[in-house]
Amino acid sequence: MTDIENEQTAAAASAAAPDTLNDERAHRLAKRAAMIEAGRDPYPEHCEVTDHAADIETRYAELAAGEDTTDVVKVAGRVVAKRGQGKIMFVVLRDPSGDLQLFCRINDMPEDAWQLLGELDLGDIVAAEGVVVRTRRGQLSVAPRALTLLSKAVRPLPEKFHGLSDKETRYRQRYVDLIVNEDVRETFRKRSAIISAFRRYMEETGYMEVETPILQTIQGGATAKPFITHFNALNQECYLRIATELHLKRLLVGGFERVFEIGRIFRNEGMDLTHNPEFTTMEAYRAYSDLEGMKELAEGVIKAANAAIGNPEVIEYQGAQIDLSGTWPSRPMTEIVSDALGREVTLDTPVEELAAAAREAGIEVKPEWTAGKLIAELYDEIGEPSIVNPTFVCDYPVEVSPLAKRFEDDPRLTHRFELVIAGHEYANAFSELNDPVDQAERFRKQMEEKAGGDDEAMEYDEDYVRALEYGMPPAGGIGIGIDRVVMLLTDSASIRDVLLFPHMKPEKGSGAGAAAARAAQEGAAGAGAAASYVPNKVPTIDYSKVAVEPLFADYVDFETFSKSDFRAVKVKDCFAVPKSKKLLQFTLDDGTGEDRTILSGIHAYYEPEDLIGRTLIAITNLPPRNMMGVASCGMIISAVHQEGDEERLNVLMVDDAIPAGAKLY
Repeated sequence: MTDIENEQTAAAASAAAPDTLNDERAHRLAKRAAMIEAGRDPYPEHCEVTDHAADIETRYAELAAGEDTTDVVKVAGRVVAKRGQGKIMFVVLRDPSGDLQLFCRINDMPEDAWQLLGELDLGDIVAAEGVVVRTRRGQLSVAPRALTLLSKAVRPLPEKFHGLSDKETRYRQRYVDLIVNEDVRETFRKRSAIISAFRRYMEETGYMEVETPILQTIQGGATAKPFITHFNALNQECYLRIATELHLKRLLVGGFERVFEIGRIFRNEGMDLTHNPEFTTMEAYRAYSDLEGMKELAEGVIKAANAAIGNPEVIEYQGAQIDLSGTWPSRPMTEIVSDALGREVTLDTPVEELAAAAREAGIEVKPEWTAGKLIAELYDEIGEPSIVNPTFVCDYPVEVSPLAKRFEDDPRLTHRFELVIAGHEYANAFSELNDPVDQAERFRKQMEEKAGGDDEAMEYDEDYVRALEYGMPPAGGIGIGIDRVVMLLTDSASIRDVLLFPHMKPEKGSGAGAAAARAAQEGAAGAGAAASYVPNKVPTIDYSKVAVEPLFADYVDFETFSKSDFRAVKVKDCFAVPKSKKLLQFTLDDGTGEDRTILSGIHAYYEPEDLIGRTLIAITNLPPRNMMGVASCGMIISAVHQEGDEERLNVLMVDDAIPAGAKLY
């Protein structure tokens, strides 16, 4: 604890109020201008720093209260607290290692340094040279003999961050989040240590790190919707990679035995607590290995990362105890689904029975789905969430494993596992398919699915099949989600908490970014203007084709109607429900002080990030309805109409000035 911890200057207090932000910023800009006019540079080029707060704390831990030293140190950091007591002033500097107090005495400092001390604002970055002392109150400090301004902060720091709106600001302005919150800085220090531990483990076990292309001409290696970009030099459409798999396995053909890559993957899909459109994975492939080798790798590398950040073997993740010790068990997918259903099912269970079970679980069943596909869907919906401790879920149906090797005695199953912890997938592994004829056939099936409208299906990679024709040794392969491992080992609830710069929707009124640039090129009027509502992503209404349902002829008595409780609700969070192409899950402020969850099938019309912060209308007194395993407590109100054979929908949005919980009459 510093002598002035919890104390804030008047500048910080005013910074907390949005309506005074511009005044405070203008005041600081005036200070900057005055310094420059007086010939003082508020942004010098260089500063020598020889010491850091944590090192000083360690070296002088035994220094007694009230004792001075003659040891000179040179430190630098951001001013995060300041107060004065006549001829004594206290300043707290924050450097990358921690906080350090400057114990400033007028008789110790030149006049210009003392004058600068009075001009400092919270957020300024300064350098100090002085001796190490411990105050009579026992606070280890540096008593400056010289003080230099290194960077004048013209924008005040926030007093504190709390609540949803500030959470959004924290993600968008991560630089401020890192300044203010030590726990956030610690999370990203741990992330760095975890990735370093992954790399060390792989190198120590004989794997060679390689790099593969991010721009690719074939969509392959996974079933996912890609980002598409244009390569001007070749006038060619390219994909941002959705996986590194197919290039890494080409290297096994080329003669390397153990290869791995840690890198960014891009998938043009929804965002939720465990998904971001760009994320980091480690993929590794080992010739002459199999699933057992990949289990050993997954268990070993995650345990090494956990140890690298000082965690015990039993950790806590979001209130659940996770035991990482011992050898992690393996269980067939059908066994997990059977346990979840309370009755045994296998690939021999009639399709009609499996389809009925899937519908009971809220899954939208397609008529062409086979027993293997239905069991995989049931596993995703009700099986995976039931798993707590690390478990290798194995024996995957071939329908959902186009790159895995089939069982020799049952070609309906593949040699594949997913590592599941706390209801989430952390790794996906295969005994790799190396038969070029079988691989070519599976690519053809994927192309048929793509032609049928599945934009996540793989494309036919002719060059990869050609590579297999030269011969690839039997091999095990694995992909591990680095971001999810960091979430697990740092007890972080959202993937955004472990990404320094998660993808965010544009700020209201922002004229920057690709969309604004395109609008400017097209001469669109008001490209940077903020919309007062979220535009429906379905194209503009053609009123000549609109058909509106006739008004109800039957009357509803007033007493019956008044039982429906229509309320204004604020959208605190919204994300796409996994495994559903239609459903969005809303977390709503309905004015009661407790969050309300409502699921709504409007994803075809709106992206979830566009609805966060909006004020909608909902019925709040409907009985809870189970949808995709989630209790939906109410209904979001929308306006629907017909255009030809297509139903169109617009969510009702109202003025944000209406408070949460306001009742409609």
